[in-house]
Amino acid sequence: MKVAAKTLKLFRAAANLVAPPPPLTVSEWADEHRRLSPESSAAPGRWRTDRAPFQREIMDSVNDPESETVIVMSSAQVGKTELILNTIGYFMDHDPSPIMLIQPTLEMAETFSKDRLAPMLRDTPKLRSKVKGAKGKDSGNTLLHKNFAGGQITMAGANSPASLASRPIRVVLLDEVDRYPASAGTEGDPVSLVSKRTTTFWNRKRIMVSTPTIAGASRIEDEYLSSTMEEWCLPCPSCGEYQPLEWSRVHLEDAKMACECCGFHFSEFEWKNGVQKGKWIAQQESTKRGFHLNELASPWKRWTQIIAEYNEAKDDDEMLKTWWNTALGLPWDEMEQHADEEDRIEITEKGLCDRQEDYRAVVPDDVRVLTAGVDVQGNRLEVEVVGWGRGKESWGIEYRQIVGDPAKPEVWAKLDEYLDRIWRRADGMGLRVASTTVDSGGHHTTEVYRYCVEREYRNVWAIKGKGGYGVPVVGRVSETPREKAHLFIIGVDDLKGKLMTRLKAQVPGPGYCHFPSDPERGYDETYFKGLLSEKKVIRRHRGVKRIKWVKKSNVRNEPLDLRNYATAALEILNPNLEAPARLIGDYKGSGSQAKPAKKKRRGGTLNRGISV
Repeated sequence: MKVAAKTLKLFRAAANLVAPPPPLTVSEWADEHRRLSPESSAAPGRWRTDRAPFQREIMDSVNDPESETVIVMSSAQVGKTELILNTIGYFMDHDPSPIMLIQPTLEMAETFSKDRLAPMLRDTPKLRSKVKGAKGKDSGNTLLHKNFAGGQITMAGANSPASLASRPIRVVLLDEVDRYPASAGTEGDPVSLVSKRTTTFWNRKRIMVSTPTIAGASRIEDEYLSSTMEEWCLPCPSCGEYQPLEWSRVHLEDAKMACECCGFHFSEFEWKNGVQKGKWIAQQESTKRGFHLNELASPWKRWTQIIAEYNEAKDDDEMLKTWWNTALGLPWDEMEQHADEEDRIEITEKGLCDRQEDYRAVVPDDVRVLTAGVDVQGNRLEVEVVGWGRGKESWGIEYRQIVGDPAKPEVWAKLDEYLDRIWRRADGMGLRVASTTVDSGGHHTTEVYRYCVEREYRNVWAIKGKGGYGVPVVGRVSETPREKAHLFIIGVDDLKGKLMTRLKAQVPGPGYCHFPSDPERGYDETYFKGLLSEKKVIRRHRGVKRIKWVKKSNVRNEPLDLRNYATAALEILNPNLEAPARLIGDYKGSGSQAKPAKKKRRGGTLNRGISV
């Protein structure tokens, strides 16, 4: 009997070793095994899905055999990165598979590996021994690729065709897809490219997560609209009817939300008392599971804070767009917003002409800094000088042409003389142009580089415009190989959007644009036609929708370009416009984004102060 008992015990032990693990969902695995790291959590330790119950169904949808695609369109502050990490941990430990995580850029993939994945592997006991140390021989562990028993995880950048190289993948995690480029190099849409890696797996999974951006050009919005379109709903504290937490029903004065059925108002905490009873309600049938979340559901963000951030952003379209995306998790409808504004505020060349003012002097007293933009054409240079005050309130100073062949040095000498002139304010203070940008992307590129490199000590910079969503106003700076000139890449689409927002301002103050009434200074009807010469449209490129600026007619668009170049010059200079006027002029400090080698002219360095 004893021998039989021992044999049975050994048999059971052996069976346990080869038996498949008990069935678990992603949320169950996380509740049992996941540990939050101190680097990424204010409450490190055991993961508990009950802290944010809306996460449970999202995670468990990964285990739904009827759906191979899961879409999460969400705001910030709802734990979407932790959802990705829990999914990775589940497949590494419980259901080993080849996994690929795609970030918008290769640099972001490296950051994710170091700052998020590595701490989880270190602090979660079930995962600690899954990946060998990077220093071990043949460990299979690098920054962007880690092997484990039964699979591997590769982290890649959507901007890097090489990192998306062909290999069979069962689980694809696509993070922040709205920030992916339209094409991975010349190879096409990165989402389609990596999705093809899963075709050999019958049980493949594709999880797409992102904060949305622009309506009509948002990848995550397109995917969500083709999914089940599920909303997280809570019961009304009064009538018990389930409904989503919607910004349109929030009262800003008392931070209460009205029930869409009975109409009673309840506070955040009254609504969230029913959070454990909350449920996802689908709006349509689909084989794709799609979820939308906003910050109103977050346990980490108070409604009073969300309202305060809205009040801070509501008067600035750029800030409001960011708030709309990151707080409400909704795409910003640029076309609708623009149409609404034009219905309410007529932005036409006539409307801007009517805004012209009779400055007491060429430069109003409120101007604290002058910048200039220069455009190079085949037979002339065009220049605009713009004055800037507190809150980036702006004044058109002068728009003029310097006629002549830019291949000849005398044309550039005239520009030099013009940029070095002294402009007088009514109070007698003299100002010089503190920063200038010259477009190098068109005619006479070599001449532009040669001109700028000798005048960088005067903050004269060569620029090249780049369109597309997400290109910063002032991007990377490089050095041209032959002339050694510093070349700034500027985001022209973002600049155009900011300008249109400022032109809509109706009350003088931050962002407001002033124009002089003197036509001799170049501000006539032709100028305003050029300033409003482009509009936004939606175009499809290689299957991906994108917002583009296109010309409305055959009107020349130099006034629009030059105002944007002068704005870029201000951003490169980066002065503190709120500082006392006497302190603004020293541009040699850390305020400037440009860090070139110091250049001298005869007589020593030139201090480009605003007063003389």
